[in-house]
Amino acid sequence: MPSSVLKPLRGTRVLSLALNLPGPAALLRLRELGARCTKAEPPGRDGGSGDPMGVYNPAAYAEMHAGVKVVTMDLKSEAGQRALHRTLARTDLLLTSFRPSALAKLGLDWKRLHRQYPALAMVAIVGAPGARAEEPGHDLTYLADAGLVNGLDLPPTLFADMGGALMAAEAALKARLYQLATGRGCFQEVALSEAAAWLARPRHWGLTQPSGAVGGAHAGYRVYPCRDGRVAVAALEPHFAAALCRLAGVAVTDGKTLFRPATHAAIAAFLASRRRVELDRLAVEHDIPLHTLA
Repeated sequence: MPSSVLKPLRGTRVLSLALNLPGPAALLRLRELGARCTKAEPPGRDGGSGDPMGVYNPAAYAEMHAGVKVVTMDLKSEAGQRALHRTLARTDLLLTSFRPSALAKLGLDWKRLHRQYPALAMVAIVGAPGARAEEPGHDLTYLADAGLVNGLDLPPTLFADMGGALMAAEAALKARLYQLATGRGCFQEVALSEAAAWLARPRHWGLTQPSGAVGGAHAGYRVYPCRDGRVAVAALEPHFAAALCRLAGVAVTDGKTLFRPATHAAIAAFLASRRRVELDRLAVEHDIPLHTLA
C-alpha cells in the first residue's frame, strides 16, 4: 500500500499541550499518520499565538500546525480546566512537554490522569529522563552533553528536538497499539537528551571520529573543494570507491588504499581541477555518489 494512503492512526484523537518545537513537530508526524489532532495553547499577547514558535517563526509554526485544530485554553483558570477535561473525555492520546512538577500543578500527572481516564494514553516529552526531568535545558545543551557540538559553531539543525519528535511519534504508536490491545492507556516518556544520545551513537562507536571511515579517514567519504565550490563525496562501498579512484588515477591495491594520505591527495587534486557541472556529469556517467555545493 502506498505510504500516502497508509494511515495507521486514522481516527485516533490526539490532544497536544506541547509548545515550541518538539511537541508540534511530533504532532505534525501524528497528523501525517492519520490522527485527528487538536492543539491547546495558552492565551497569547494581543490575541496572537500562545506558542512562542508562532511569534518568532510564524512560517515554521504554520507548517507544523496545518490541519491541526488550534484552541485557546488557560489551564491555570477554572474555565480552562473545565474545557481541558471536556476535551480529555473524548481524547485517545495526550501529548505534553511540561516538566513533571508543572504537570502536577495542572492536575495532569499520570497517576491522577490514569485514574480519571483509564483508557487515555499519554506521551510526555521531557528534557532528560527520570529525576533529571526537572533540569532546565534545550537542544544545544543536550547535543553538547552527547558530544555533538564541535568548537564554537552551532549545529546546523536542531537534532535533539527533531529526533525527540520522531521518538515521540514512535511512542504514540506504541501507546496506541497497547490501547487497542488492552482497552487501557499507558504512559510513555520521551527525553530529548536520549534522542541526542541515540543520534550520537555513530560518533561514540568511532564511525564519525576523524579516524573513522565516515569521519574523514576514508578518501571516498569527504567534502572536498572543487574549482567553483565544494563536492560531498560518499563513495564508501568498494565499487563506488574504485570508480572514483579510476577517475583520479589511483590504483586500488588493497583495502587500505582509500585510507592512505597519497590517495586523499590524488582525489583532492582531481576534484579541485573540475567544475561542479563536470563533476555532476561524471557522477552520472560513472555511477558515483556525490553532490556538488556552491
